[in-house]
Amino acid sequence: MIVPTLRSVQIPFHSSERASLGVEWELQLVDLETRQLTAGAVEILEELRPAGGDEHPKAKHELLQSTIEIITGVCTTVAEAKADLAGTLAEVRTAAEHRGLGLLCAGTHPITDWQTQQISPKERYLQLVEKMQWLARRLQIFGVHVHVGVRAPEKAIPIVNALTQYVPHFLALSASSPYWVGADTGLASARSKVFEGMPTAGLPYQLSGWDRFEEYMETLISTHAIESVREVWWDIRPHPDFGTVELRICDGLPTLDEIGAVAALSQCLVEQFDRELDRGYTLPVPAGWVLRENKWRAARYGLDADIVVDEKGTVRPVRQAIADLVEDLTPTARRLGCEAELADVERILAVGASYQRQRAVAAAHDGDLRAVVDSLLAEMRDGLPAAPAVGMPVAPVGGRPVPDPAGGRPA
Repeated sequence: MIVPTLRSVQIPFHSSERASLGVEWELQLVDLETRQLTAGAVEILEELRPAGGDEHPKAKHELLQSTIEIITGVCTTVAEAKADLAGTLAEVRTAAEHRGLGLLCAGTHPITDWQTQQISPKERYLQLVEKMQWLARRLQIFGVHVHVGVRAPEKAIPIVNALTQYVPHFLALSASSPYWVGADTGLASARSKVFEGMPTAGLPYQLSGWDRFEEYMETLISTHAIESVREVWWDIRPHPDFGTVELRICDGLPTLDEIGAVAALSQCLVEQFDRELDRGYTLPVPAGWVLRENKWRAARYGLDADIVVDEKGTVRPVRQAIADLVEDLTPTARRLGCEAELADVERILAVGASYQRQRAVAAAHDGDLRAVVDSLLAEMRDGLPAAPAVGMPVAPVGGRPVPDPAGGRPA
């Protein structure tokens, strides 16, 4: 809750248990015959609404009626969060199947035109579309958000700043949106570029502390740019009500295996930074130009990107940077009980990120993107594939990047 005062806007940060975890997963509702995104959330969520309750506690409306967001409660471990999501997913799947609808997740839908979609009948979404117009109406995009608990407001902003250096790692690993309205965009993550069109989305501003965050929010609210902190959609942001740092950079992920991998990365990084602050260290604040360049490279080339690792312009393959990060975080993962989920990052590197798997399926079916939809439906049901798709070029961990199927080459 925001508390206005005569001189400033105070935003209480409701500190939460260290390294606690919450995950939000945006699911697409797809007609199993046409493979198109199809409205159904209103009816499904009404069916799932508990008697006497306003809504299901863990299945929610999103901007489009073809989307349902499922969320966890406050969890301690990644395994607990995955199990929580799996339970709600099963409820939503049963209600969807009664209506001839399937569930999948990817950063974009391969073929559906955003202009065909219906907005959810909730006041906040109708107001958003009225205010943002085309920018909001075209938000046919889907993501995964991970919350990690932080114990004190003075830690939140330094941790957000430090996490920004890993934006390309998370984006390359989760990239799942190569297609937009039936065309290959040539990007690994078109979703990230679509979302950047919103005026308060994208990379976070690098602020010096919680007081500066409050000042920034005061300016936005007093000038009527926003009404609440909820309308600041940074790739990584503090969430005052939950007492968390929220990582919003990831594209929608098709499988619970991938959800667990990015959740483990998130939890381990925040825990590591939290401990460093306790020891009196100052966390790094990467240069803004490096952050912007690296986010672009990850959006364009995904796991085949070379990223800038210092202000002198040194570059290295993001694939190797991710592998090294997993190795560095393994002791932390062991303490947090998420070592197995962190190891799934290497499984993704081995079989390919979703954008690579989708393109391989399209290539194997003469460009028919309905087959890509079918593959995403199957992955939601069966989990991460055990091996790379036939014909998909995937460089070994630490090896040289290879050209992507859209004709790109490493930066």
